[in-house]
Amino acid sequence: MNSAISEQEARLRIARLKKTIDHHRYLYHVHDREEISDAALDSLKKELFDLENLFPQLITFDSPTQRVAGKPLKEFQKVRHETRMTSFNDAFSESDMMAWLERVENYLKMRIDTGKTMPKSSPAFYCELKIDGLAIELEYENGVFVRGSTRGDGMIGEDVTQNLRTIDAIPLKLLPIDEVEKNLKNVNLDSRRYNLTTRRLVVRGEVFLTKKEFARINAEQEKKGMKTYANPRNIAAGSVRQLDPSVIADRRLDSFEYDIVTDIGQMHHDEVHALLKVFGFKTNSNNKPAKNMKEVFEFRDYWAKHRERLDYEIDGTVAIVNENAIFARAGIIGKAPRAAMAYKFSPREATTIVEDIKIQVGRTGVLTPVAVMRPVNIGGTTVTHATLHNADEIARLGVKIGDTVIVSRAGDVIPQILSVLKDLRTGKEKAFHMPDRCPVDGSRVVRDGVAYRCSSPLCGARHRESLYHFVSRGAFNIDGLGPKIIDRFLDEGLITDAADIFMLEKGDIEVLGQFGEKSAENIIREVELKKKLPLARFLYSLGILHIGEETAIALARNFQLSNNNHQATIKEITDYFKKRSLDDLQQVPDIGPKVAQSVYDWFHEIRNIDFLHRLEKAGIVIAAEARSVSNAKFAGKTFVVTGSLESLSREVAKEKIRALGGDPSESVSKKTDYVVVGSNPGSKYEKAKRLGVTILDENDFLKLLESR
Repeated sequence: MNSAISEQEARLRIARLKKTIDHHRYLYHVHDREEISDAALDSLKKELFDLENLFPQLITFDSPTQRVAGKPLKEFQKVRHETRMTSFNDAFSESDMMAWLERVENYLKMRIDTGKTMPKSSPAFYCELKIDGLAIELEYENGVFVRGSTRGDGMIGEDVTQNLRTIDAIPLKLLPIDEVEKNLKNVNLDSRRYNLTTRRLVVRGEVFLTKKEFARINAEQEKKGMKTYANPRNIAAGSVRQLDPSVIADRRLDSFEYDIVTDIGQMHHDEVHALLKVFGFKTNSNNKPAKNMKEVFEFRDYWAKHRERLDYEIDGTVAIVNENAIFARAGIIGKAPRAAMAYKFSPREATTIVEDIKIQVGRTGVLTPVAVMRPVNIGGTTVTHATLHNADEIARLGVKIGDTVIVSRAGDVIPQILSVLKDLRTGKEKAFHMPDRCPVDGSRVVRDGVAYRCSSPLCGARHRESLYHFVSRGAFNIDGLGPKIIDRFLDEGLITDAADIFMLEKGDIEVLGQFGEKSAENIIREVELKKKLPLARFLYSLGILHIGEETAIALARNFQLSNNNHQATIKEITDYFKKRSLDDLQQVPDIGPKVAQSVYDWFHEIRNIDFLHRLEKAGIVIAAEARSVSNAKFAGKTFVVTGSLESLSREVAKEKIRALGGDPSESVSKKTDYVVVGSNPGSKYEKAKRLGVTILDENDFLKLLESR
C-alpha cells in the first residue's frame, strides 16, 4: 500500500475499486459465474480494505468491505437468518495476521495471544481449513432437518432445503439424546453442561465438491461434447441452486459443518466442533486448536505445502479467537467478525499497477517489453517485473503505463500479465510504443515477424546475453559461472568473448575481490571439464538465430565424421557447414528455408569464424558418436510425440527414438511415420488421424521400443 497517496487520489481509487469488485462479486455470488479468478478478486478487495483502513472517513455503508455479497435469486423463497451470516476478511502474510491481532487486542483492551485471560485448558485460537465451497445454514426442529439456506446477503438467503436433503453428508435426523450423551462422555465433555433437549438447533457449514467428483463430472461433460467447468466451487454453488433436486443428487456433493448458532451452553469454538460431531454432523478432522499465533502460522504453512493431498480444494486457513464470549464481545466490523481472520495461501494471481514498461535486449538481439510493476506478492515471492513478450501481446492486452493489471506466476516461470482492469483507469494512463532505435547501442530496430530486433550484430546487451547463453544457460552449463560472475569478468576486462573463459588461469581470477584461491580453483577445474561436448550441444550454444535444441540435434545428426575416433575438431565442423549450400541445409529433416538461411549466414560471417578459431585454440573438442543409422531399427522413420506420457517424459521418449536411428519431429505431415499419443494430445493427434498416419498409444510405443 502506498502511504504517500493523497485523500483525493484514495477517494477516486476507492470508487473505482468498489464498482469493479461489486461487478465481479455479483457475477460470482448471484449467477455462479466469474470473469476473473478468486485470487485476483481477493487482491482487489485487499487493496480496498487497506485504503479504507488508511482513510476510515472514506468508508461508506455500501462498500464491499461492509456487507456480504450476493442477492437471493427470485426463483427461490427468501429465508431470514436468526443471526447474520458473516464472511471473513483476508490476510496474506504473518505481518497481516499480527496487525489483525493487534487491532483485536486494542479493541478489547486485553491480551489474547498470551492466554493469561483464559483457562489453561483453553487454547487462544482455533484453526480451520478454508474450504472453497458454498456457505449454508441448516435448521433442525426436534432433531429433524426442516430447512436449509444459502448465505445470500448475510441477513436473507435462499431456501434450498430440497437440494440439501440430497447430500448424504448432511443428516436428515440428529442422533438420539442417549447416543449424544454417550458420545459426549467419550470426548470428556459433561452432558449436564448442555441443553441437549433444545427444540431448535441451527448450525452452519460448507457444501463442496471433491476433486474426484470434479474430474468425473468434467469427464462426462467432455463425452457429451459440452463445456467443462472451471473449478469445483462453481459446480457446488450452481448445484445447490438448481431448481431440480435430481441434478444435485447426481453430483455427489459433500459438506462439513463448523458452527452452532443456537446457544446450548458451548463456551469455546473447539468445543463447538466436538459438539457438532457428537450430534452426528460431519466435521473436518484436520481443524485443530492453536495455543498462540506461532501455532496458527505453523498450521497455515503446513497446509500450504500439503494441500494437494486433500481431496477437496482449500484456498487458505481461518484463525478464530477460541473463547466464544470474547469472540462475541469483539463483534462485527463491516462484513466480517472482528475476532476471526482468513489467512490465505500465497495467491497465484494478484492485481497491481504497471508503473513503467522497459525494453530488455536478449541474446539474439530481440527487444522484449517488460512491465515494471508496483511490488506485489505472488506465490510467496515479491515480484516487480512481468514479461509482456512482444508488441502484439501489448496490443492484445491493451495494457498502458499506469494500468491496474492481473498478474500470474506459476512455479518458477517469469510472471506475466493476464489482463487489464480497464474500469479502474483514470485517464492518466500512457500508451507504450516500441522504440525505433535499440536502447543499448542506438542501432536501427527492425521488425522480424512478431519480434523487434536490434539491427547491430555488435550490440553490447546482445553480446552479453549471448555469452550467458553460451556459458551457463546453454550447452556448456559450467557450474559456478553464473551471470553475475560473467558480468564481473567482463567489467574487469578478463574476457571479451566466450573463448577467453577457456584460456583463463587461476591467478587471473584470484586477484579479483570476493574470489579466494579455492573458488578460483573450482571455476578453472569446471571450465576444463567442459571443454569436450557433443556437437548438438555445441551448435545450440552458439546462439544461432532460430536454432533451438531440437534443430541443433537435427543438424548434428546430419554431420558425417571423416574418421572413426568419435570426435571432431572445430575446424572440421566449420569447414563442413561453410561448404553446405542452402539447398543442402534444407535437405536436413525439420530444417526449413528460414532456419537454413540463418545457419548459412552464421557460418559465412567472418566475425563468427574468428570466434570458432579462438574456441579451437582454447582446446574445445567436439564429441560426435559415429554410428550407422542405416542398420538401426528406426532408421529413416520420423516420429512425433504428443500429449503426456505416464512412464517416461517426452524428452526421454525422443532420446530413445534417436538412439534407435529415428527422427523426432515437432510437426505432423504425410511424411510422418508414427505419432505417439499420451493424454491430452491436442491438435497433432487430430491431424494424424486426418492424414492416416500410424498412431501409437504409450503401450504400443513401449512394445515397439522393446521389439527386435
